[in-house]
This record gives sequence, structure tokens and C-alpha cells, in this order.
Amino acid sequence: MKENTLKESLCCDGRLTFYPGNQTVDLPSINFMKRYGTVFLNAYTNSPICCPSRAAMWSGLFTHLTESWNNFKGLDPDHVTWMDLMEKHGYRTQKFGKLDYTSGHHSVSNRVEAWTRDVEFLLRQEGRPMVNLTGDKTHVRVMEVDWRNTDKAVSWIKEEAINLTQPFVLYLGLNLPHPYPSPYAGENFGSSTFLTSPYWLEKVCEGEVISALEDTGLLKKTIVIFTADHGELAMEHRQFYKMSMYEGSSHVPLLVMGPGIKERQQVPRVVSLVDIYPTMLDIARIPAPRNLSGYSLMPLLRGKAEDGASPGGSRPSWVLSEFHGCNVNASTYMLRTGKWKYITYSDGRSVLPQLFDLSEDPDELTNIAMKFPVIVHCLDEMLRSIVNYPKVSSSVQEYNKRQFMIWKQSLGQNYSNVIANLRWHQDWSKEPKKYENAIDKWLSQSK
Repeated sequence: MKENTLKESLCCDGRLTFYPGNQTVDLPSINFMKRYGTVFLNAYTNSPICCPSRAAMWSGLFTHLTESWNNFKGLDPDHVTWMDLMEKHGYRTQKFGKLDYTSGHHSVSNRVEAWTRDVEFLLRQEGRPMVNLTGDKTHVRVMEVDWRNTDKAVSWIKEEAINLTQPFVLYLGLNLPHPYPSPYAGENFGSSTFLTSPYWLEKVCEGEVISALEDTGLLKKTIVIFTADHGELAMEHRQFYKMSMYEGSSHVPLLVMGPGIKERQQVPRVVSLVDIYPTMLDIARIPAPRNLSGYSLMPLLRGKAEDGASPGGSRPSWVLSEFHGCNVNASTYMLRTGKWKYITYSDGRSVLPQLFDLSEDPDELTNIAMKFPVIVHCLDEMLRSIVNYPKVSSSVQEYNKRQFMIWKQSLGQNYSNVIANLRWHQDWSKEPKKYENAIDKWLSQSK
């Protein structure tokens, strides 16, 4: 009999939630899953931003293959996801909450920022991160939208899933802990306020969905997967939010429990979100397409294959992450293998690379690229064998110019007024023509 599958997705730093011995927050439901399942200690996003990451997770393909360059350019709406295939093979499918794998619901400012990141002017000024405490220790439902989606998932389990004669796959995507726009700054300024309550500071993750599965008797025959699209920096390296290859942003939680899954297992091997696609198909016993970037996690989850061999072949010893969106001036690529994390930018020459030994420097405080040039050379050669990253960077630059020109032409005479009122750095209003000229100069430059 095919197992039911429930997948939960949100955003959080995998080190804070799952790393052994971490006492940052109390996570009773996560501890329950750790006790009865497997935790991956080194799971990574394939792009540390919502839409590109989810495009990789739902397609099983690296970002340079999906060409999901920013938060509104994701998968083609007709792309066949793992859920599409499972539905085609007899699964009853249901989705609740945030999806964002074809396009994110983001403002014009987000789009223009991503397109113009190569322009020689100041990037926008994000609001200072803030925490907005609301209610008291009895106030549970802080993120109302998340709770409504959770309620929908619970109701679906109790009223529909329990009566199904076919296996099901349920997806629940939560927004927590995304910040929301600071009220004093207006919609275009950005999201920098984190809403919480004293209740949630003491106790996180009630596990409503797991409880519903247990109450209906479905838990013992359902595989539950808990993961995130990216992490959230908490002022490490003086940064918050995501869009970075530092561990707080790129390292994600990944926890699996259910029938056939080894209990109390911690897997140190590096894995990434492109592995979700072949894993879901493996659970459903559906042959996986040959072109996938990921590999099924099931051999590791069963605890029977130290080398991680799967139907798609032997699992590589590395994972890849890339970022092409706003807030940075160059495309960024990260290769994690063994104790090494190698980060390079753009064409590999114009910006110096970074190398971290995570076994000795888990906080990534010391860039040792200059100290170990041979290691850097070997890792760069390995990265280039996976992706021709200078070529990809160039392709993204040309894409950005094309999209900006289309947008600019659509505005006609309103262009100057519209672009001046996006959420640029505060200096834009002082010398608007200077910055418009910088854009014109960028548009006129050839490769």
C-alpha cells in the first residue's frame, strides 16, 4: 500500500530548530518528530529567497535550469511538479497556504530592484528589524493567515482524508516567520517587522496537523516532511532576512517521520531541496524523470545506505545554491562539500571568492580563501563542472536589462514619476536625475 504524505513548508534557520543540543527555542512537536523520525543536519536551500527556492523544490531542478531568477519569475505555470505526477498516479492531492513557485506576490519595487542590481547607485534602504509584541501569554493566534490555513488542513484531514480509499498528499505552506511591512514606513519601504507574542516566545509549534493525524489514526501510515524554503538571518554578520549564503540564510530544517523511516536518526550528509521531488516520487513508487538535479532521500531515511544510493544514481558529495535577486550587485554561487563552503560571485574574477571551514569556523567569521588557494581552485573547478556560472551570470544580466526596458516602455511619460517613488535609498529624492542617468548608462552598456 502506498503511504500518505504530508509536507509542511515555512522559513526558518535549520541550525536553530534542529541542530543537536540547541536550546534556542522550545519545539515540542519538532522534538516529537526527531524522536520518531530522521533529521538532516546539513540541508540547504538551492536559492535563499522564496520563489526561486520553491521553484527548485517543486521541480527538482537547480535555479539555473528553472531560470527562476528572482521573486516573481518562477516555474512556468504548466511545469509538471511532483504533486502533479502523484495526482496523475492516483493520489488525492491538496494544497493550503503559501506556494510561490510560479511567482511571488511582490511589489513593483521588488521587481525593479532585482532588474537594476547592476546599476551603479545605492541599493534601497531596508527598515531596521523590529519585533512587535502583541497580546499576552494566553494569546496563541498571532499570524492569523497561517492559523486559518492550518485550520483548513486540520479540517481536511478530519473530514476528507479519513474517508479516502486512495492515498493522499497534503501540502501546507506557512508564512511564519516572515516579517511584514513596517506600518510607519508604508507599503513600498519593505518588510522588517516581526510579529510575535509572549506565548510564542515561550512555546513554538503546537503541531496541530500532527495531532489531527494522530486523532484520526492516520499518523501511523503517513510520512510527514517538515522543511523550509530558506533560513532567516538574526543579525549574524549584521544581517537579517535572507538572500545570503551564510548559514543563517542558506541552511534549512529538514525532518521526516513515518512508516519505514528510521527513528532517532541524524544524517550529517549534505542534501538540498531539489531532493524533495525525487523523494516524493520514490515514496509513491513513481519513476522519476531522468533530468532531475536531486536524488531521493529514501535510502538515507531508511538508514540502509551510507552512500545514499538511489534510483537516480549515487548521491554526490556536494550541494549547490545560487542567488540572482535583489539586494546584491552580483549573482552568487555556493558549493558545500564536506567541511568546506565555497562562495563565488558573478564571473569569478570581478569579486573575490570566500572559503569557510565549517568544522573549525561554524559562524563563518574568517574567510580563508587566500590561505588555501589550491582548495579554492579545486572547488571552483568542481563548481564549473556543475554550472558554467560566468555564463549564467551574464544571462541573468541580459534578462534584467530586457525586463527593465519592457517595464520602462510600458510607463511612457510616467516613468520618471513612478521610478522616483519606489523604495530606493533616501538619497534618490535629492538627485533623481543623477540616478536616472545611472540607469541609462547601464542600459547602454554592452556585455
